[in-house]
Amino acid sequence: MFARVSRTDQAPARPRRPRAVPGPYDTVRHDEPPPNLTELYLARRLDMVRLALFLVDDLPTAEDVVQDAFAAVCRGYGTSLHGLQDPGAYLRTAVVNAARSVLRRRRTSRAYTPPHQGAGAPVDERLLLAEEHRQVLDAMRRLTQRQREVLVLRYWSELTEAQIADTLGLSRGTVKSTASRALDVLEKRLGEAAR
Repeated sequence: MFARVSRTDQAPARPRRPRAVPGPYDTVRHDEPPPNLTELYLARRLDMVRLALFLVDDLPTAEDVVQDAFAAVCRGYGTSLHGLQDPGAYLRTAVVNAARSVLRRRRTSRAYTPPHQGAGAPVDERLLLAEEHRQVLDAMRRLTQRQREVLVLRYWSELTEAQIADTLGLSRGTVKSTASRALDVLEKRLGEAAR
């Protein structure tokens, strides 16, 4: 009566394209469902690794920080992310908080053990970074943790003062004054390096 169709006779299913996840400047539409965890991961992972890298200074740790942040999002909201208003902002805050925890653990471990002189920079690192980039990164490493976080979120992640304040749990005035002081310090140190 009915012809049986085998799976090999059917056309292969096309993979589903992930939806775009709104960025820091995009308006969040409340009539759309939030992205699922896979879509958030595909859209934001690299940006979050870059953000974490600026905060913790080494790629393997930055990748671990981001992985832990995604795991925290999954534990809190599941893979569907229902109930999460702004997944991108939540993830960014989770990455910053995880980076702070890493830096706190580093500080604690360094207080109890003698500093270990690790291997030097990779041989090709000097070829990849121009002199002025190295000077800027060196000057950034000398800033306080809060100053570094504010500058990275402002100039790398291109967040507004209000978004930075929300992410770091600070007032907008504190964000503004911290950024101003940090830029003054950077300008002074880069001026000294240029002489």
